[in-house]
Amino acid sequence: MEAVFPIDLRSDTVTEPDEEMRRAMAAAEVADDVLGHDPTMLALEERVAALLGVEAALWVPSGSMGNLIALTLHLSRGDRFLASPGAHVLDAELGTAAWIAGGMPHALDLTPASIRSSAGGETPYYGLRTTLLCLENTHNASGGTVTPPDEHASLVAAAADVGLRVHLDGARLWNASVALDVPPAALTVGCDTVQVCLSKGLGAPVGSVVAGSSSFVTEARRVRKMLGGGVRQGGVLAAAGLVALDRIPSLALDHDHARALAEGLRSLGWDVAEPATNIVLASVPDLAVTLHGLEHLGVLASPMAGKVRFVTHRDVDASDVKEVLRRIGEVS
Repeated sequence: MEAVFPIDLRSDTVTEPDEEMRRAMAAAEVADDVLGHDPTMLALEERVAALLGVEAALWVPSGSMGNLIALTLHLSRGDRFLASPGAHVLDAELGTAAWIAGGMPHALDLTPASIRSSAGGETPYYGLRTTLLCLENTHNASGGTVTPPDEHASLVAAAADVGLRVHLDGARLWNASVALDVPPAALTVGCDTVQVCLSKGLGAPVGSVVAGSSSFVTEARRVRKMLGGGVRQGGVLAAAGLVALDRIPSLALDHDHARALAEGLRSLGWDVAEPATNIVLASVPDLAVTLHGLEHLGVLASPMAGKVRFVTHRDVDASDVKEVLRRIGEVS
């Protein structure tokens, strides 16, 4: 049997840096970012802060570390924080929000009313103290769904009404910005802190940025060091991030490919919701069997919320989507 080349749709993190990005990394101006400030790292942080409409930003090795730094600084031990069901900070970060940051997680279908009722009012001294709201845009486990500016504004307004700080997990905020055709800063209004990723969809090999006020970033540098996230000549990695930021508009192609994939799967009889961005979720009778069958066809996908998740990205083009549908169609 002739071997088929694999088409990897497990995540938009599987992308590899192209030659342009590798050249930028090789030529980056660097210095010791722990002892002072690497100039390329500083340029990246200032650019991201401007895009997000905040005072300052800090490069971190991963989105999980960025979220953990924010929660560590927002929460006192035993404080409850609210997040939507399936949120990355609840289900995909090894419980570090509780284990290291010391918070008590609470999953909640987030609406202005639910936020006010969950955090407002007097409680006995022995009751939980709720201090933080965690938002996620796009929402990974829901299939890359987006929160538009008006809905975002209503959620952060409710949080403000009951005295909650707000952290935004914006690992795929760039996708939301492109899908909604609004600047990224339009989706961070009212947030105290935000984390964005450079290695999802944009092609950087590593790195995220956590951002907020200048005072927050000063403390965030300390926590990053505590967690082992300080880097020395970080400009080599930051240079990849600067190239990645130039590619934000290209995410629209990933969204187009996701819609084409979803439409094709539906035509083959699959139960697939219309994707909002670059994540396609398919309901199947037997998840394990389906994933194994897809792997046999050379189509790599992943499980998510009990469904098959396909994620389009810059290393997958329209011809790859057609090939995926051809392979699946041959056995459907």
